[in-house]
Amino acid sequence: MGSGPLWWQPYAAAAQPDSAAVALDRSVDVAIVGGGYTGLWTAYYLLRERPDLSVLVLEAEHVGFGASGRNGGWVSALFPLGADSLAAKHGREATARFLAELRHTVDEVGDIVAAEGIAEAGFVKGGVLSLARGPAHVARAQTEVEAGEVWGEGTVWLSAAQTRERMVASDVDGATWNPHCARVQPRALVEGLAWAVRARGGVIGEGCRVRDARSGSVELADGRAVRARHVIRATEAYTAGLPRLRRRIVPVYSLMVATEPLSESLWATIGLDRREVFTDFRHLRIYGQRTVDDRIAFGGRGAPYHFGSTVRAEFDLDERVFALLKATLREVLPQLGDVRFTHAWGGPLGIPRDWHASVGYDPHARVGRAGGYVGDGVAVTNLAGRTLADLVLGRQTAVTRLPWVGHRSPTWEPEPLRWLGVNAGLRLAAIADAEERLTGRPARSGRLLAALTGH
Repeated sequence: MGSGPLWWQPYAAAAQPDSAAVALDRSVDVAIVGGGYTGLWTAYYLLRERPDLSVLVLEAEHVGFGASGRNGGWVSALFPLGADSLAAKHGREATARFLAELRHTVDEVGDIVAAEGIAEAGFVKGGVLSLARGPAHVARAQTEVEAGEVWGEGTVWLSAAQTRERMVASDVDGATWNPHCARVQPRALVEGLAWAVRARGGVIGEGCRVRDARSGSVELADGRAVRARHVIRATEAYTAGLPRLRRRIVPVYSLMVATEPLSESLWATIGLDRREVFTDFRHLRIYGQRTVDDRIAFGGRGAPYHFGSTVRAEFDLDERVFALLKATLREVLPQLGDVRFTHAWGGPLGIPRDWHASVGYDPHARVGRAGGYVGDGVAVTNLAGRTLADLVLGRQTAVTRLPWVGHRSPTWEPEPLRWLGVNAGLRLAAIADAEERLTGRPARSGRLLAALTGH
């Protein structure tokens, strides 16, 4: 199978970044650590509002090297913490405003893709189809529809027959459909954003690994330092590698596989004509999309958390998980038959202790940060970038008053408790799914998992 993410294939011939070749100003207005979605969206909105600013984005590898260039390509209004849990923390009115802004953000991404001419991103807003495959799934689906009615999410129930009109999958009792999601080619979106940032005068230093970032300065691993009036940390799963931040975020791996391009006749037996993305109601999350070049890209959780929040290239590849993903996709879509899988890859995503993504900015230290998206960051990063831009510019706006601004998640436990707890949660999800397959009833262990994750 192909090495590296499918999404990187069109960019494989690009030269590897050489940090020594990057000329860096000794002083800038804004230094952003991280060349993924959060960093690029922040730079984009800053430069769109203030073209006179000097904005520097520092990336250890190449733009989109982390989760931004490896994910499932869902531009969704999903947030890792459930609406009721958000309301318990922040109140119903604030939660309603936040959820409405998340829905708007999906369209905001589409508008920018169109305005900047990022056609390669393949943005299509077909919504998300969540299959209910068994009584336990149906029960959770009905709960989701009821919650959607309360919060104005627009989620509707589809009967088994209505589901088959959209996607023909095995053992389906129905599905929910939510309109607030689009499909995208993740790396193409990254590259388009990077182009737009450079076109507005921003500088992106690829191959520039940061050793430390603090108020007023950023120190690179090669000994260079950049003074900055504002410093933004947009490092997501890689946050654990920075000084003083090891327990802020846990990096957990999510893995993906991709088929060869499928024939028109085979697609006629599957559906997804509107380019809906798809999942089901199991506890151990899966996610898929029909790609720009008519493959199926399919991913899921299941890879272990590695002791000490370690992130290594070899953790991207786990043959056991890849085999499980292939078997799961063939079980959901048996019409795939002997279709070949051509790519397999993975990468870490960032999970805060309370599953609550957040944005923060200290106006005295002039240091900002955003992250903790738990794999739901393709759209949420856009909202983070808009918010950080307003905070840096000293503006009080509707987005800076949203309840995730200023939220601080508790730190994770020290090792070995962290390793035991995170891997126990992953195991609990798998056990709950196995229990439901055997009994057909919602798993009792699933209630414990929901309490742990806020869903």
